[in-house]
Amino acid sequence: MARQKIQAPKGVSEYFPPRSKLFEFVRQSLISPARSAGYQLMELPVFEDTELFTRGVGESTDVVSKEMYTFTDRGDRSITLRPEGTAGAMRAVIEHGLDRGALPVKIWYSGAYFRAERPQAGRYRQFYQVGIEAIGLDDPAIDAEVIAIADAGFKAIGLKKYRLEITSLGDAQSRAAHRIDLMKFIATLDLDEATAARAALNPLRLFDDKREEMRAAMLKAPLLMEYLSDASRAHFESVKGYLDALGISYVLNPRMVRGLDYYTGTTFEFIHELLGAQSGIGGGGRYDGLMHELGGQELSGIGFGLGVDRALLAAEAEGVISVDGFVSDLFIIPLGDSAMVKALGLAMQLRNAGKVVEIAFGERALKGAMKAADKSGARNVVVLGDNEIATKSVELKNMNSGVSTSVTIDSLINAL
Repeated sequence: MARQKIQAPKGVSEYFPPRSKLFEFVRQSLISPARSAGYQLMELPVFEDTELFTRGVGESTDVVSKEMYTFTDRGDRSITLRPEGTAGAMRAVIEHGLDRGALPVKIWYSGAYFRAERPQAGRYRQFYQVGIEAIGLDDPAIDAEVIAIADAGFKAIGLKKYRLEITSLGDAQSRAAHRIDLMKFIATLDLDEATAARAALNPLRLFDDKREEMRAAMLKAPLLMEYLSDASRAHFESVKGYLDALGISYVLNPRMVRGLDYYTGTTFEFIHELLGAQSGIGGGGRYDGLMHELGGQELSGIGFGLGVDRALLAAEAEGVISVDGFVSDLFIIPLGDSAMVKALGLAMQLRNAGKVVEIAFGERALKGAMKAADKSGARNVVVLGDNEIATKSVELKNMNSGVSTSVTIDSLINAL
């Protein structure tokens, strides 16, 4: 009786050849602008103490209250698979004293994140993000740079049909003044018990409610942008001025609150017009109180998380990337044991020079090996036998034109 096949868990995103090549291109395109701006890699664990997220992300958020993968380990500790990147990055900055050195601390990271959501196109239980954090200075110019880095990543992929939405969630003074009137307004609404409890923890969460009846109910709610302190308003005006100078267009969205409680001040999101309900391809903002909340100094920071999965879907929807197959520089067909020894050494030499080289394994007949070379997508192929080893020359065949050229083995690197 045949054993039943084991399948991947429901709701995960997997990438395998040939589409994995596009995934890699998208991810590297999103990372490259951060590297060019002097941000350095931070590699973080995929699981953390649960308290990091309940304190850092916020108990009123859907992420913490509904979507986290939390379990008790063998040491009876509550552990959570990371649902986002900023809290873990901030924990590492505090733990390793990076905030005691030169500021701002500028780091980037990428990897898998986990949320127990209802799977659908663009919304996965395991998803991939690229993120950056600039920690230590409250400077509107840094806000603009962070936004510009994200925008440059999307442009590097070739995306055009997206927009940048921005707002300000103000400082403590702004939010305190707004909260008074917002709570008065919410008191006039007929809320279910769960929604009322969320509003008590953070009334801004009601702006993020996806239910149509709640969206309608919140249409006349007072907006935080109308309560900004002079300092918050000046900061936000400076951010907009820098974006204008950089030629980065944006749309003001005073109802944006994002899904994480730590955001303050400048907040932003990139929306793609071809992705339907899951249209957010990335976003972020400033988090002035997060470091102190996690036991660190009173330092400000700003960052973003860009969705690799959704950026790939957006690129495919726009038709700016497509699977063209894997392409190697050379496919070597060795004939016999001595030729295999020579092929292995030659391949290593060419790979060290930066070439992508494959070898036909498995003692195939020449006809079968040539078919494998054709299917591999290699640009060139050589057959290596006793005669070629003796004469120190091979026939280099271009697989596109079909033209063969006699070259010495030593000069093969130049011929490629």
